[in-house]
Amino acid sequence: MRRFGEIRHYRDGDRLFETGKPGPGMFVVLSGHVAITQRDGLGHVTPVADQGAGQFLAEIGQLSGRVALVDGHAEGEVEALVIAPERLRALLVAEADLGERIMRALILRRVNLIQGGVGGPVLIGHSSAADVIRLRGFLTRNGYPHHLLDPAVDKDAADLIARYTPSPQDLPLVVVPDGSVLRNPGVSDLARAIGMIGLLEQGKVYDVAIVGSGPAGLSTAVYAASEGLSVAVCDSRAFGGQAGASARIENYLGFPTGISGLALTARAFNQAQKLGADMMIPVEVMSLDCARDDGAFALTLDGGDVLRARSIVVASGARYRRPDIAHLAEFEGRGVWYWASPIEARLCQAREVILVGGGNSAGQAAVFLAAQASKVHMVIRGGGLGASMSRYLIERIEATPNIELVFNTEVVGLAGVGDSGLQQVRLRSRLSGGESTMDIRNLFLFVGADPATGWLGECGVALDRGGFIITGAPSDGRLVPALETSVPGVFAVGDVRSGSVKRVGGAIGEGAQVVAALHGFLGDTAQPTL
Repeated sequence: MRRFGEIRHYRDGDRLFETGKPGPGMFVVLSGHVAITQRDGLGHVTPVADQGAGQFLAEIGQLSGRVALVDGHAEGEVEALVIAPERLRALLVAEADLGERIMRALILRRVNLIQGGVGGPVLIGHSSAADVIRLRGFLTRNGYPHHLLDPAVDKDAADLIARYTPSPQDLPLVVVPDGSVLRNPGVSDLARAIGMIGLLEQGKVYDVAIVGSGPAGLSTAVYAASEGLSVAVCDSRAFGGQAGASARIENYLGFPTGISGLALTARAFNQAQKLGADMMIPVEVMSLDCARDDGAFALTLDGGDVLRARSIVVASGARYRRPDIAHLAEFEGRGVWYWASPIEARLCQAREVILVGGGNSAGQAAVFLAAQASKVHMVIRGGGLGASMSRYLIERIEATPNIELVFNTEVVGLAGVGDSGLQQVRLRSRLSGGESTMDIRNLFLFVGADPATGWLGECGVALDRGGFIITGAPSDGRLVPALETSVPGVFAVGDVRSGSVKRVGGAIGEGAQVVAALHGFLGDTAQPTL
């Protein structure tokens, strides 16, 4: 390992890395001891581990130079081999057997931090509050450790509330490791405060910029980076896309016992980082400039920065469709949900819930929620599931005693009082027109999705009548690759593409397939050497 790093010496008490600041990479302790401690922003310092000679210090964030989640300081004289992030990635690839052991340890250490709530921000608020659920969902989906303190039962949380006297709109408070306190922040503000978003390297032009980090985007990133292309990936919320919210995927090749969407896409996310892809999450792409005056496309990001790349892959997928239901917006995040993660499932314990939808995502969510809810009323507009859902899911739903199928029915109204959230759901039969009301606190909507293509603007990318991107259409007598759009150098993969198979396996296959077309385009547009 020595050829990948440099030897450094530390005196007693020196900090090797510090919470909230970018880490220099991985440390291999050659002599001495390093104490690892947690510092949570409330003044609490908790021992985590003590590492001696022969141990290495890092977790998955060091692959990409992210901020440290814990403190490490020398106990006595310490000699260590320091391997910078880019050299660490080179080590993992060059030394396959050793790299496998290190990579597994990096992942499991992050898992351990998440499970123990070690590192990351402290959220102060009630666990059932809409904005607490919003922020916890964001951090959980991104695999970022955090912990929640309820001011009703925790003295430190109550003292902080008393000190800052926030209005109800200011909650939750978020305490970051440096002691700063944020009042009900947006996810971008929170991400910047905790160091999730790195600085964009000025002047850099990537070979490919991928917009979206669902299965198609992650697949493109892994295969493109593995073949030596410089890759940037942007996503406005979290890696995994809609698939990342799936409780269990049982028909994906190679996983006979099934795998959660988050587990599957987290593996791909870590794999892309290992191979050198720059993951920019959460970063929203606002617009695409296809002029290519200097030979590169330009993506304008939500912070005002401009990311430049020689080619673009659109993998932005689709956004959850919001049906035409009276008062829907009032209850989003307060009883109306578009996914079913463990956070939402805990709110449904021993309660009846309604789930709307008849596709695979709806079926997976119904089975998952049935383990927590007393009853799941699965509302379907049509008269059956056979045309829209995989057979194995239909059989599982039919075998689950607390799932009730309600066919030829739709939700037409919602009601609630004050800040209490959703309390009633009004249903209408599509056959008789009769209406009924149910006392329901949680409604899950899985009614399809609309393509996320608004950011393409006036770039000239052709769309079909549904707003999905058309690919492979001949243009001016030119033979267009199957996944290239009407704009040369802009490609589309996954759910956002017109005619795509809306399955995880199909999206991953398209991500792999598009890399060959990228090589062809980049080769054709390469500047000749003079």
